[in-house]
Amino acid sequence: MKRLIAWILLFVCLAPGRALSTERVPTVSRTESTVSALSVSAHSALLMEKETGTVLYEKNAHERLFPASVTKVMTMLLIMEDIDSGKLSLDDTVTASARAASFGGSCVFLEEGEQMSVRDMLKCIAVVSANDCAVAMAEHLAGSEEVFVERMNRRAEELGLEDTHFTSCSGLFDDGEHYSSAYDIAVMSRELLSHPQIKEFTTIWLDSIRNGAFELNNTNKLVYWYPGCTGLKTGYTSSALYCLSATAERDGVEYIAVVLRCESIDKRNQDAKTLLNYAFAGYQLCSLRPAEELPVLPVDMGQSESVTLRIEGESAALVPKSGAEPSYALTLPEQAEAPVREGERLGTLTVTLGEDVIAELAVTAAEEVPRIGFGGLIGRLLGAMLGIS
Repeated sequence: MKRLIAWILLFVCLAPGRALSTERVPTVSRTESTVSALSVSAHSALLMEKETGTVLYEKNAHERLFPASVTKVMTMLLIMEDIDSGKLSLDDTVTASARAASFGGSCVFLEEGEQMSVRDMLKCIAVVSANDCAVAMAEHLAGSEEVFVERMNRRAEELGLEDTHFTSCSGLFDDGEHYSSAYDIAVMSRELLSHPQIKEFTTIWLDSIRNGAFELNNTNKLVYWYPGCTGLKTGYTSSALYCLSATAERDGVEYIAVVLRCESIDKRNQDAKTLLNYAFAGYQLCSLRPAEELPVLPVDMGQSESVTLRIEGESAALVPKSGAEPSYALTLPEQAEAPVREGERLGTLTVTLGEDVIAELAVTAAEEVPRIGFGGLIGRLLGAMLGIS
């Protein structure tokens, strides 16, 4: 018996393992094109799909422009981040300072010392672009608007916004140092939409505060008449002209259309509608994950006899509408050789739509599988010989 075990061990240890393919998978391009046929009068514009961040249209998208009250996308983002992190509650009370009450333009005419809930403050910012509420919230969260603006700029840097710099939380004044771009506004809008509760405010058409004494009517008219509109923020000053970050969702796909320096409200709304219509009519999200669970992969000489797998990369791709259903092909070796590192590439998932390959994604080990030691191998062999699992 000892001699038989020795021969088995020698054979197993000397047997060559199967090598995994190291061939690099080509990167699949995403749709990022400028569609010159679209009639968009805005000086600057960008159309982006929310989930993937795919850009479908751009026009002067990185030009630094004064965004007016579209600035409040970042203000609302910081408020929502504090709410979702537990630092702030919608039921918290905010007291208006003399400075906040002094702000004009779009406002709800806060009085010094007036108290309002965060819920109502956020509602006023989202619906009527209230400058006084934006300043009151900035002071409540950071102690002063100046400190809050520093936080806005840090967040912009974290998001990789290279063409954005803020000097106020409201966007009321154009001092030459307050600017953003259509692309950057789309990115910060996408980040704001990652906080779903914001839509409870940005989709309000008519509401009121102060026990019904003060009515609120959304400055974004698309909320009322564009099907699926989810917000997001308007802006206007004489130097910025008419600006808008418009968002809409249908059938599980959401788009962000940013238009800057439009000549009128009507042209602003029409440009946003043109971009959104183009997206909904021509594109769809395609899942890059098969409905079936991935199989486990056998492991040679591992402490575990198999390893679970996971798919890396994006979970969906934006593709032109075609009516075709995606198909999924999984390429794996017969087995992996221990040791297997977590995250080690073991195969490829190829997703095709019609005749087009839309993605080739890495399939990796979801866990570590160390190589079995001598003692463990002896135990496994003895168990196999004696019929013990």
